[in-house]
Amino acid sequence: MSSKLLRGTFILTLGTMISKALGLFYVIPFNMIVGKEGTILYQYSYVAYTIVISIATAGIPLAVSKFISKYNAMGEYGVSRRLFKSGLLVMTCTGVVCFLAMYFLAPFLAEINIPEDDLDSSVKDVTTVIRAVSFAVIVVPVMSLIRGFFQGHESMGPSAVSQVVEQIVRIIFMLAGAAAVLYIFKGDIVTAVSISTFAAFVGAIGGLAVLIYYWVKRKKHFNSMLDEDKQQITDISLGSMYKEILISAAPFVFVGIANPLFQFIDTITFNRAMAVVGLSAVSETQLNAFNYQTHKIVIIPVSLATAFSMTLVPMITRAFVSGDQKSVNHNLNQAFQILLFITLPATIGLSVLAEPVYRLFYGTTDLALGTEVLRLYAPVAILFSLYAVTAAILQGINEQRFTVLSLLVGLLVKLSLNMPLIERWEANGAILATALGYSAAIIINIFVIKVFAQYPFRLVLRRSVLIIGFTFLMYVGAEIVYKLLGLFLKPESVISSLLMVGIVGLAGGLLYIYLAYRSKLVYLLLGERAASIKRKLRLPF
Repeated sequence: MSSKLLRGTFILTLGTMISKALGLFYVIPFNMIVGKEGTILYQYSYVAYTIVISIATAGIPLAVSKFISKYNAMGEYGVSRRLFKSGLLVMTCTGVVCFLAMYFLAPFLAEINIPEDDLDSSVKDVTTVIRAVSFAVIVVPVMSLIRGFFQGHESMGPSAVSQVVEQIVRIIFMLAGAAAVLYIFKGDIVTAVSISTFAAFVGAIGGLAVLIYYWVKRKKHFNSMLDEDKQQITDISLGSMYKEILISAAPFVFVGIANPLFQFIDTITFNRAMAVVGLSAVSETQLNAFNYQTHKIVIIPVSLATAFSMTLVPMITRAFVSGDQKSVNHNLNQAFQILLFITLPATIGLSVLAEPVYRLFYGTTDLALGTEVLRLYAPVAILFSLYAVTAAILQGINEQRFTVLSLLVGLLVKLSLNMPLIERWEANGAILATALGYSAAIIINIFVIKVFAQYPFRLVLRRSVLIIGFTFLMYVGAEIVYKLLGLFLKPESVISSLLMVGIVGLAGGLLYIYLAYRSKLVYLLLGERAASIKRKLRLPF
């Protein structure tokens, strides 16, 4: 890989990480401004919007960048430019159609979310909020395509800057708008939340403006490339290119919308199931706790796993296509082991620190409920990560069609079990149904990998036992430190919660790293990078 591409990949990864971090931590001031009622209303629009945005952004930029890069490498700059121009028209039409669909279907979406009149939110309120966020769908597809154009030219900076600016503009408008409505203009909570969801459109305009700036700045360079066009490909049609793009993008779209679809099932079934057992009064509070508040926290290690999984595809594809079974097995061994090595202790540590972590984000509102939900929900992130990685591996071995099958089976399991389990165990039942649905999808993916990649799981299973053992010892050590700190620190204080998270996290992390180095496991997984990390951090073991 060239130094230019390495630098570009680093810039894009950094931009994505900053954007995701901003998207996580804004919930703290947002919760303080709009309170529980506002966050409950916000999450009804959040899931539907996430599904639409995932479809628009999960596959298109990557697929477009792939084909622009392909034709540029062939010297056919005219073809890639023709693809880009037609893509702008297609994405504009797609954005407008999706906006109109979401806007006019808002009452229907609201009705399937609000089945009872005695809930805190009303159909009218949810309709207003969904319609406010739908405007963003006009801009996002076009913005995604332009990002793909820059990435196809190995120019990652514009996409990275665009992502960060989009998030910053969105968060500033969201927080300032909600605060202004409630505290300056003395408006109602529905208006405040509508302004907050409309912020997605304002943020998208900010991100698009950045991309337009870079386009104007580099237009002369892009046009100069057309002067070197070989013009040898004249018979390729836009229809055939779009067909290939859609086939290439589809697996990434399905991976991107998997989690939002599981959330959507909860959104449309949870209130109904709770009404059946006479718990409508607490239904929205519990739905908000696991489907929005704790989900925002749980998804942190999943984001790392998803980013990691996307880097696997070319490496595994190269080994698989060349018929190098040894390299395929080695790459898959590393992929599964590193995934478990990172996500297992992270999720278990999050479960241990559920109470102080929840308090840091959401204060003491519904603290007991939030703590219980986060403690149970955190380990499910392991399944989220495994699904993302196994789906990426299927793409790498050219069996991406099974991604659709596994997701549909997982969703069917979730849909079948959700209401009975919710009626039995409330929010915990919904979490259990999610875990079972993801498990079914992962089992199918693993079976396909074993059959089509002829991959033996023996080594991964042996190492998994070792990783689980180290994680258990870390859990015990973290629990001891947590209990001891509880004797001295007041749990009600935000500062105390921050200290608990920092000290317990550091203690547990150091114990886990110590065990990994002493057992030489980290050297087996990371090779020379493990020694380099040890030298840089000056670890004594």
